[in-house]
Formats: sequence, C-alpha cells, structure tokens
Amino acid sequence: MKNIHLIVVLILATFNIIAQEAPQRFKNPILSGFYPDPSICRVGDTYYMVNSSFEWYPGLPIHKSKDLVNWEKIGYGLHRPDQIIYKDGLDNSHGIFAPSIRYHKGTFYIITTMVGQEGNFIITAKNPAGPWSDPMWIKDAPGIDPSLFWEDDGRCYYTGAGIIDGSSKEWPGKNGIWMQEIDPDEGRLLGEKKQLTYGHASNARWAEGPHLFKIDGEYLLLIGEGGTGEYHAVTVFNSKHLWGPYLPNHANPVMTHRHLGKTHPIGQTGHADLVQTQSGDWWSVMLAKRQVDGYVTLARETFLAQVIMTHQESGITPIFNPGVGLLQEEQERPKLPWTAVPPLVEKDEFEKTNLGLEWNFLRTPRYQWYKQQHGKLEIDLRPEMVTELKNPSYIAQRTRHHDYKASTKLTFKTRKDNEKAGLVIYRRHGNNYQLLKQKNEIVLIKVFQKDNKGPIKPQIIASVPYTNKEVILEARVQNLTVQFLYGENIKNLKTIGQIQDYTIVSDELAQKFNGVYVGMYATSSGLESKNKALFDWFWYKPENALKNLSQTK
Repeated sequence: MKNIHLIVVLILATFNIIAQEAPQRFKNPILSGFYPDPSICRVGDTYYMVNSSFEWYPGLPIHKSKDLVNWEKIGYGLHRPDQIIYKDGLDNSHGIFAPSIRYHKGTFYIITTMVGQEGNFIITAKNPAGPWSDPMWIKDAPGIDPSLFWEDDGRCYYTGAGIIDGSSKEWPGKNGIWMQEIDPDEGRLLGEKKQLTYGHASNARWAEGPHLFKIDGEYLLLIGEGGTGEYHAVTVFNSKHLWGPYLPNHANPVMTHRHLGKTHPIGQTGHADLVQTQSGDWWSVMLAKRQVDGYVTLARETFLAQVIMTHQESGITPIFNPGVGLLQEEQERPKLPWTAVPPLVEKDEFEKTNLGLEWNFLRTPRYQWYKQQHGKLEIDLRPEMVTELKNPSYIAQRTRHHDYKASTKLTFKTRKDNEKAGLVIYRRHGNNYQLLKQKNEIVLIKVFQKDNKGPIKPQIIASVPYTNKEVILEARVQNLTVQFLYGENIKNLKTIGQIQDYTIVSDELAQKFNGVYVGMYATSSGLESKNKALFDWFWYKPENALKNLSQTK
C-alpha cells in the first residue's frame, strides 16, 4: 500500500514540475532554514552550491541548479564516517565552518575548516554528487574560512581569515585576510604568506569569508565583516596586482542591512560569494536571517541578489540589487531557463534501503545503529542522550518554515524507566523539546539552559498515562509557539501540556551558529539496552496558516 502511495506522489510531483509555468520573479530565500555561509560555482549551464554544517553529519550539503532559483540537494562533501570523525565532545556550533566550492580542469574542490579538531582541509571529486575524497589537511594554515583562486597561469592561491603578523590585539575583534600559494591536489602551502587586509576601515571587526576574483584584468577581494550578527556586511577590495596592495573600495560596505535596525524583516546579511552566468550576468548568494517579532528561529538562510559590475574610481565595483541596494523578499529572476526540481518529500515512509538526503545526525555515527526495512525505520536504544555532546540515536531534518507540523508514528514498548523514544525539536544540547513515550506514559520535556551556562536540567512539562504500543506524536509550530499532541489516530490527537515557548530554540536564546532540527529519537539514558524503536513514517508539513493552537483538543 505504501509503495502505491509513493508511486502516486512521484507521478503527481513529476506532473507538477512539467506543468509549472516559468514565473518572472522569484522569492527569497532560495534555500530556507539552516543553510549558512553559501559558496557557489558554475560548470557549463549548471550551478553548484555548498553550505556550512557545523556539528551535523553528513556534512557540507551540496545543491545544484540550472536557474539559480530552484535547487536540488544532490549529496554531501562529507558522506562517509571515516572521512572525518566528529568526536564526542565536539561543541555546539563547532565542526564544519564556511566552505568554498570551486571547479578547475575537471575537478571540484571544497576547502573548509573543522573547528574544534584539526583545522583546514581540502576534499575533491569528479562528480559533485560524490564520492568525495578523504580530507587533505593543510599544515600551517591558521584561521578559518579558506577559499581557492586559480590565476591565469594555472597556479592556485589560498585565501583565509586570520592574522599572521601578530597585530590581532590592536583593537577588539581585529581579524584579517591572508594569502599564500597552494598545491590544491596535495593540500600543501607554497612560498610565503602575506596579509592582504584587516577590513575596510580602521577598527573594522571580524574580517572573514574571503573570495578572490579576477575581473577585466583586475583583482577583486570579496569578504564578510562585522560578525555574523546585526552588523554583518559585505565589503570589497581592489588591486591591479595579485599580491596587492588591496585597497578598500569607496563604496564599502557594498551590501549590508546593519543600518536598518533589528525590526527589518531581513537582517544580518553577509558572507557572500559571486557567480557569473553563461550569458555574462553576475549574481551573488549570501546568508541572511528572517525574524518574527524580534526572534530568529530559522537561523541563517541562503539568499540571492543581482549584481552589476561597474568601473568606478576604486576599480571594479559590484553593485548589489541596483537601485535598491538591499536583499529583496521577491524580485525579477535571473535570465536563465526556468528548471523546476522535484519537491522535498513531506512524508517519508521509509520504503528505501538508505535514508533520504534530508536526514542528518548529531556528530558522526561510529556504527549504523539504525536501518530501514519492511517500510519502517528501526532505531536502536543507546545510552547517549540529546542533552550530551555525543552522537545520540537521533535522526532529524532541518526545519524550513516559521509555521510547520511535524509528526511521526512510533511503535515502542518497554518495562524500564530509563528507556524512551519519540519526537524531538533540537537546537542544541541545552535547548530542545522532547515528546517521548516511556514505560506507561507520554511525557513532554523542556530543556532550556539559561545563557548556555551551568547544568542542564530537563523539566517535565506534562505527562499522561499511555500503555498502547503504538502512538502518533506531533508538534505544531506557529511562529513563536509550539503545541505538542499525541494519540492513536492522526485525525484525533490530544494536546499534552500548554502551548510552549518556541523561542528557546531561537538565535536570541540558543545563540551561536547552527539551526533548528526536528526528528526521531531513542535512548536508554546512560544504560545499555537491546531494545529498539520502530518509526512507521515521519511527516514534515509546512503550514501557511495553522489553526489557532488554543482551539486544538
């Protein structure tokens, strides 16, 4: 029956793709939810993009597009547990920082940073969908946010964020961009390092995310500044020569929303990359945040902006969204053939052997403690918990909407107090909600670590008696609130507890760089167990207008 349903869904999706007319405009963000620090390249008529992933595995999600608006996830740069082991103890928002993706003579290169472990590395592939190589760790490469640039003579250069001349204490937040030649196929730096800039102005803070371009014979250095928060910005530097000097452009910052205040619907714009279309037009991808009543719950997302390259007194000067100068919620789309992609599957019924590309884990699974068979996802109960900096039995996907409904059907029975399984909304080990089935009850647990400091004390918000083996668990999120429900039938669910505060997973309260996930969880709470939890399906459904949660019964 599930196979028939899946076939019908695929047929309808294919029909919708074929029947869809090409719109004249597009809506931002082009990747909604936790997709920060985008980097982009073009090969022929196809565009490829990679984003940061921090402590989540698989790491380095890769999308492709034909029109810069419709993006399809095709794989991950880090897709094998033995490529990099995200060790237990790897902190929240550590791990894989700002990557850069580039293509040169038949090979794709991703260069990035593993914060909290070994530093900067390069991976390569002939096909961006994978497989990708093992990391080539780069020795003597201080700092973060590396990028690669090929000169016309075929030599390659590393640009990274860091201070190499010992001047970092000159003012608070001082950082800079440095460069050195590199052999990208061996991950080996060559020659001398050179500091290129400390930012576009005196007292500039947190210069990072460099990308170097050669346009009309001139060199353009594009960077992020101001920190990935309210004062984030994009600035550029010009030079007639590869090694500089790189002078701040008089138009700086060329893109920012820092002057609009915290109430503007799109804010904290920065960390951009540029791409030129096959017809010669320029576009930029960058991160930004959307806020609801002063809170950001979808973390940093990927936005698209038009760019016009102009020749000014400073040299080549990119003008972002000419005549407006700001990121737009909606604007005229690129002049490229409209190419729709298959929509994300809302209801995963676990019919395949392998998990879909939307599913992620916290840190690296050391062994496969889950499997899909007979139309169910079977998850082992293990001692690890989501309140620890470990790899718990938690399989989740990014939240992508301000209003959504997430539900799952669980089959689970235990006689032990320590064994539990269910649905978890997770931002960090100290900020999450857990709706769990235990021995003879359903419990709703809130975990809120104030200021990300001190002990983590899970709080039982509500509990109800429940002895059936099967249960449907659901979370309904509406902007800054969430209501949890349970029951034997999805059409007749009951609420558990009052409407809860969703802001505990927001940037403002959870802080740092990662995003919100929702998914399936099983644990034996510190003890060994042979028990398993079976999930029949998982359903993530965007809701444009959820009913008043207080009216749910």
